[in-house]
Amino acid sequence: MEVTTEIATPVEVNVSGQQPGPSIWIYLLFFASGIPAITYQIVWQRALFALYGINIESVTIVVSAFMLGLGLGSLSGGVLSRSKRLTPLALFAIAELGIAIFALTSLSVFKLATEYTRVKPLWVTGIISFLLVVIPTAFMGSTLPILLEHLVRTSQNVGSCVGALYFVNTLGSGVACLVVVRPLMSYFGQAGTVRCAALVNSLVSVGALIYSLRRERHPSEPAYSKLNSDVRTTGRLLPFGLALLCAAFCGFTALSYEIIWYRLLAFALRDTAPTFVSLLGSYLVGLALGSRFAEGYTERHRVEDAIRVLPMAILGSAVVSFWINPASALALKMVRPDTAGGSFLASLLFLVLICHAAILFGALFPLIAYVAVGPSRAGATVSYLYAANIFGATLGVLLVGFVLMDTVSLYRIAWVLLIGGALCAATVHVSALVRRSRIRVLPFVTVCVAAMIISPLSRPLFDTIYDRLLFKKFYPVQHFTQVIENRSGIIGITPDGTVFGGGVYDGRFNVDLLNDTNIIVRPYALSAFQPNLSHVFMIGLGSGSWAQVIANEPQLQDLTVVDINPGYLEAISKHQATASLLHNPKVTIVIDDGRRWLLQNPQATFDMIVMNTTFHWRNHTSNLLSADFLRIVRPHLRPKGILFYNITGSDDALATGLAIFPYALRVFNCIALSDSPLVFDRARWKSVLLSYRIDGKHVIDQDNPGQMKKLDEIVTVGSAVPVGDWSSIETNDELRKRLRGQQNLIITDDNMGVEWH
Repeated sequence: MEVTTEIATPVEVNVSGQQPGPSIWIYLLFFASGIPAITYQIVWQRALFALYGINIESVTIVVSAFMLGLGLGSLSGGVLSRSKRLTPLALFAIAELGIAIFALTSLSVFKLATEYTRVKPLWVTGIISFLLVVIPTAFMGSTLPILLEHLVRTSQNVGSCVGALYFVNTLGSGVACLVVVRPLMSYFGQAGTVRCAALVNSLVSVGALIYSLRRERHPSEPAYSKLNSDVRTTGRLLPFGLALLCAAFCGFTALSYEIIWYRLLAFALRDTAPTFVSLLGSYLVGLALGSRFAEGYTERHRVEDAIRVLPMAILGSAVVSFWINPASALALKMVRPDTAGGSFLASLLFLVLICHAAILFGALFPLIAYVAVGPSRAGATVSYLYAANIFGATLGVLLVGFVLMDTVSLYRIAWVLLIGGALCAATVHVSALVRRSRIRVLPFVTVCVAAMIISPLSRPLFDTIYDRLLFKKFYPVQHFTQVIENRSGIIGITPDGTVFGGGVYDGRFNVDLLNDTNIIVRPYALSAFQPNLSHVFMIGLGSGSWAQVIANEPQLQDLTVVDINPGYLEAISKHQATASLLHNPKVTIVIDDGRRWLLQNPQATFDMIVMNTTFHWRNHTSNLLSADFLRIVRPHLRPKGILFYNITGSDDALATGLAIFPYALRVFNCIALSDSPLVFDRARWKSVLLSYRIDGKHVIDQDNPGQMKKLDEIVTVGSAVPVGDWSSIETNDELRKRLRGQQNLIITDDNMGVEWH
């Protein structure tokens, strides 16, 4: 979910303050090319996650493949920029056309590749994922050095050209996130969105060819100011090796913070699909504004001035980014989380803070290029810097997202990045000091020392950051007694045993049928409509309450549970209601993506497959609610087998299940689906409940009249129902009759249900 890479396609404005010349069309074309670039990234990553799973291993493989493809594209673009046969504009047009051609077949190619890798080991999946995206992302990555070569041939100002190109392309991507992606995904789905993006690429390609032909017939050289003329002759003030390291570190830091900020934002704002694109859009707009500042600065100042500013910019980006985390928690303290206005204000505050930090990151790459690269063969030389920036960003995904988040706290990660930024800035400062005695040491040292002294004061805010982000104005009355952080997500547990996974309600630690605070009656009800519960498969562990109930079903032989986040195991072990689940010999717990596990185990079949699905509007939930997924599940059901899952009040999810299976039964807010008729047998259910024992204790004490009366109330739950009443049972015929007159959306992997609405 990266974007620091496609950012590298900005455009340049007038280099001397004169009237815009013909090159303004290059900037417009490059702005337009940023729109489909980020659109593909969002769609392709989501499509691949649906195919390979959204566990951390799959996410890391897919994101890293995107990044590496962009890096290789940058290097190839640098080589192509030296071409004597084709002009840079012609090469740019070819790259855009290549992206469009691949895009039109991309989703079909992904599905075919999935069939091949279904039962392959993880390393094979990684290689295939890389090969799937390397061609289009290489085309994307090549465009910056190619167009840079064209612009620098006339302007001779590398910093200004990089800043301008970086600005326009990143701005195009940011605008796409904020304005374009959500309506496209909402109304056209993944396939329609890709077609729209391919059309834009095609138009950009045609526009570039037309402009190239016109330029050959009517060549023109824009005028430049005397300052730029002087700048051309200036030598490099930053050793190129050090410039490569700086570019890599800036990419590493920027991508690491993007991962952190998305985690915090999703936790604060209920983890919806638009949350990600909103963050991405704000982040990209900030990068664009920063590169625009760098463009203007390099037009007005000499390289000697820029080398003094660069260390302070690196240090400033590290300090500001460090403080964004606790500052966001403080800012949200004034927000009421239980109102629509409060949610909007929380989003706005967080996104504004992120945008401000991204401005500093956006200025760094153009400044590095300005002080390290001369005008000769600028496209090829900058391609190495760009590739280093991308490879650094890839390392950020691997080291921070995959390793550090699983071993250290958010506070320690932020400290590592802060210290790294200070060291990087100090290295550049010392290098400049050696070459230019006019560099001032005291201001830089003062800022470094102040940052190191003040930053530890934020520790208390980091320790309670998730409490503040989720409960906002209600903190500290509402708070967490336990927070589990790892690379798979964040789990928070309140004093009353309520679990929040990724900032969304995820259940409670409770298996008490008579004191039902979490509708635990649902897993207890399985025996009412499935007489054979010998072999059960469950997707989603959560608090372990459902799994604990199913694991103690009298006739159960084995239960296999799959969950993405191993943090739930730690949480379960500390709560008496479910702790014994971890030692139950009938239970096997696997850390993986449920969809991926089913695809990789085609021979596994079960009497029942159970999912306590999260809310239907949550990001990626449609992966478990779609018709495509139901078709994956169906072969894993034994004769008379049943799929049972939470539809969280969604008639769309209900209608989707009815469209795939011939028989259905709604049990409270869950749906049971089968290829065989379903009957809700209350007598059998009561008999099973009377024999239920958890941790050696009967669930129902038959000698207690009050409990027996409560049991009778439970098993006589009403049939049929007023629309909107989910505390009842609804038969197959009643369901189909009720939904017949409605225009419900059949959820697919392509339309993604209501995630984007």
